[in-house]
Amino acid sequence: MTLFPSNTGAAFLKGDNLKTFLGCLSVFGSAFLFYLATVVVKWSSNAGLSIDPAFFVFSRFLAGFIFICIYMGIARTPPKPTNYHYLIGRTVANCLAVYCFFRAVDLTSVAEGNILNMTYPLFITLFSWILFKRERDLVSVLIVLAAFAGVWLILSPGDMDLNPDSIWGLASGISAAVAIMYLNLSRRVHDTETTLFFLFGLGGVIIFLVFRKEIFMPDIEIFKYLLMCSFFSVAGQYFITLGFKFVTSVEGGIISSTRILLAAVLGPYLTSDPALSAAGWAGAFLIFAGNVYLTLRKVK
Repeated sequence: MTLFPSNTGAAFLKGDNLKTFLGCLSVFGSAFLFYLATVVVKWSSNAGLSIDPAFFVFSRFLAGFIFICIYMGIARTPPKPTNYHYLIGRTVANCLAVYCFFRAVDLTSVAEGNILNMTYPLFITLFSWILFKRERDLVSVLIVLAAFAGVWLILSPGDMDLNPDSIWGLASGISAAVAIMYLNLSRRVHDTETTLFFLFGLGGVIIFLVFRKEIFMPDIEIFKYLLMCSFFSVAGQYFITLGFKFVTSVEGGIISSTRILLAAVLGPYLTSDPALSAAGWAGAFLIFAGNVYLTLRKVK
């Protein structure tokens, strides 16, 4: 006698269930890849190399644009934009989010930069309250306030003295929230390839024009770090763009929040960053728990 019918797993992984499962898996994979990209940024700093975060961002967009052009050429699928507002909004917000994110990792630590970047589900909820009255309820307000108490513990651990460099991480969370909301809207009318074509192409142009003084012909050592960071970033961007076709912005936000745990646990081993203090762990837990609760409430 078997506890479960032999076709239970097969039945589950069909149709919408399979799409949702693959979407969740894609978003989780993107979280790990994005974390590895920030590890590379910190490795370059530890190696004594002077690489501005803008150069990493530009390399990421350039590599992504080359990849998506080759892919679309082989597949013979040209970009099919239908709503330029979504595409441009997604690109601009993502440029700001990635630059602030890499700047935060460079100036603080991999753990702190990733944890603060992962506040974006909280800001998605906050922006939803502002835009949609049906999203407002007292319990969610209290949960978000508790999560923002966690943000404060990350920003000012122990001595309650705010580190100005930490603001970069918080800014990345705010702009990432806007980028994810635009992505969720864009994926309703655009395929993955079109979304990435505009993100990488237009994003690369924007970063080059704004930070052209920080971009130069790299030597072999610098190129190695740029290439590794670009590979992890492009792969992560592809998986998150693909995944958000099958999950909501809030659901994707909580799955991506596993990067909080990855950064907190692996940081000291991969980048020699100091381990989180007790206050830091408490802050990370409050942010993670807040994301989980808001997602479960949204699903219900």
